[in-house]
Amino acid sequence: MKILVTCKRVPNPEQKLKFAGSGIDLSAATWQVNTFDEYAVETALRLTEKGKGGERSGEVVVVGVGPKDVTQQMRGVLAMGADRGILVSGDDGALDADAVARVLRAVVDREKPDLVILGKQTVDGDSNQVGQILAGLLNWPQATFLASVRLATDGKSATVTREVDAGVEEKRVRLPAVLTVDLRIIGKKAVRNEALAGPDAEWEETQRYASLKGIMAAKKKEIREISGADLGVSPAPLMKVVSYQAPPTRKAGVKVASVEELVAKLHNEAKVI
Repeated sequence: MKILVTCKRVPNPEQKLKFAGSGIDLSAATWQVNTFDEYAVETALRLTEKGKGGERSGEVVVVGVGPKDVTQQMRGVLAMGADRGILVSGDDGALDADAVARVLRAVVDREKPDLVILGKQTVDGDSNQVGQILAGLLNWPQATFLASVRLATDGKSATVTREVDAGVEEKRVRLPAVLTVDLRIIGKKAVRNEALAGPDAEWEETQRYASLKGIMAAKKKEIREISGADLGVSPAPLMKVVSYQAPPTRKAGVKVASVEELVAKLHNEAKVI
């Protein structure tokens, strides 16, 4: 089974934002792999592991879209255990969800994977659209926000679950398909390939981190760099960010001496009751 997963770089959310004109100054930003994409990679790796004798079966291909620097984050994903990478050159500022999905469709047409797995969203843009658009472009089944994935023994379908307001929803999707995953996918028994792993198979309840051995091995793994032209696509973004603005500074709070005073302030000053 060949599984294609995405790797988007995002600014470290712990760093302080700096504004430059109408945009955000990222010149000194540090970057990391989008957290939900790490969950997607972990899902793909688990679907290829714990075969007879503990062996792997299948291939996990990582796809990044962006500037050459993205290879740093892709090396980190390869160190987790992914087999090889494909970097499609692009400018972060000139990419939106639709453009990325069209590039990914071209990669899928070339690689012909059995599954495409993405994080449910990115932690910078939060658009939550790429997986859905990609499924539409490919005319493939899609299942989003997944909390668990179980591949059938024949490898032709997957039973998936996702959390909904009333509990947990379970669906079966045909393969090939596009899946997007949520945090709960890294549960101990959330992922299982019935053709490989037995019913008792389980993993640590976290995404794996790169070992020293994995880091050394990742240096030799292939990251093929190609352009949109190589894939025959040059998608123009449909969305343009006009400007970023910080939210207004919150006013200092006040202490009130009684419930009556609070009600009076809410009625006469805040005018919310």
